[in-house]
Amino acid sequence: MSNIKTDQSNREYFMNISTLTLASTLALTVSAHTMATEQSPLATRLDAAIDRALADQRIVGAVILVAQDGKLIYQRAAGMADREAATPMREDAIFRLASVTKPIVTTAALRLVEQGRLKLNDPVTRWLPNFRPHTADGATPKITIHQLLTHTAGLTYDFMEPAGNPYQRLGVSTGLDQPGVSLNENLRRIAAAPLSYQPGSQWRYSMSIDVLGAVVARASGQSLPKAVHQLVTSPLGMRDTVFTVTDKQRLTTPYGDGQPVPQRMAVEQTVKFHGAPITFVPGRLFDPRAYPSGGAGMTGTAADVLKLLETLRNEGGSLLKPNTIKQMFQAHVGPQAQTQGPGWGFGYGGAILVDPVAATSPQSAGTMQWGGAYGHNWFIDPAQRLTVVALTNTTFEGMAGRFTTDIRDAIYDTQPTSH
Repeated sequence: MSNIKTDQSNREYFMNISTLTLASTLALTVSAHTMATEQSPLATRLDAAIDRALADQRIVGAVILVAQDGKLIYQRAAGMADREAATPMREDAIFRLASVTKPIVTTAALRLVEQGRLKLNDPVTRWLPNFRPHTADGATPKITIHQLLTHTAGLTYDFMEPAGNPYQRLGVSTGLDQPGVSLNENLRRIAAAPLSYQPGSQWRYSMSIDVLGAVVARASGQSLPKAVHQLVTSPLGMRDTVFTVTDKQRLTTPYGDGQPVPQRMAVEQTVKFHGAPITFVPGRLFDPRAYPSGGAGMTGTAADVLKLLETLRNEGGSLLKPNTIKQMFQAHVGPQAQTQGPGWGFGYGGAILVDPVAATSPQSAGTMQWGGAYGHNWFIDPAQRLTVVALTNTTFEGMAGRFTTDIRDAIYDTQPTSH
């Protein structure tokens, strides 16, 4: 990563994010960039990758932040926040975070563990007595907090299963749809579906963090939004990261993959991901009946997300203990899970790169990475002291399309992956 430099670019960055002060132990030094004659090689490569995605109309808009050694070395808002209204993207744009919510709620849970109010081996029934999903043979095995954190609890998502699966039949909400469903009702529906496997025996991306959100609420003695605010977002100054929205004027318009261009999402929109239909109701955000989804329900800015990720990279700052951070970055589930393809395992809060060769990735072993269905991708490479946040308003290209690998390869200055 010696090729990443802090040269001043010839773009005047339009946002002073000195508000990125994290905890007292985190020195994320950020200042406004000034005009210079030559642009840094990193900026040139990233600009080219972003411009190519916009020109190809694979994404509508994006905000990209790259930090190394606690310093912001690249920032850009590109494209449109609202294409039809011709509203340019801005660096303080607010996005529906979808699964970028997961590491935030995971961090809240781990803070409760550190405070002794929650234990990793606690059975979920200690906090949710009625949450007792059964296996195919009718048994009701113990599910632990650790299993929720690692997606090894036997739960699933409806889009991970064949059409007509129990989650679909029971109307389980993913946290992206069905604004009228309460948390208690959604927990009841999840518990009524048979477990996909014996807890602890497999890995499957799932509703686990939604269930964990309910546990966090019970263990903290307050609602999930209040618990997350107290435990994570307030200490880190993540002012725009909430379960509603702080400023509707900055909220980006969501789009879904389409031909020949991404399609503006309707009141209810289905977008296919690897052939599986996933339903989005963007207006869910404004419905007071919508339960606070621990797996998909928050909004926020790229700068806010960077605050959290940089805190994790910096061994927890004043938020979490270094030993807890080690647990987060440990591959509790090995690469056989293939959470993001070969070579990836899973820790607490995201996938962990175990074998870069198998993954054909330039990232270092130990990198944590995940995304969000509304079009987001992030990763932390501790070995390179590097944190990257890429939020877009385009589902699913911005989460798992060519855009994500182009951004990654531009940062590491490697040849783009063939497509």
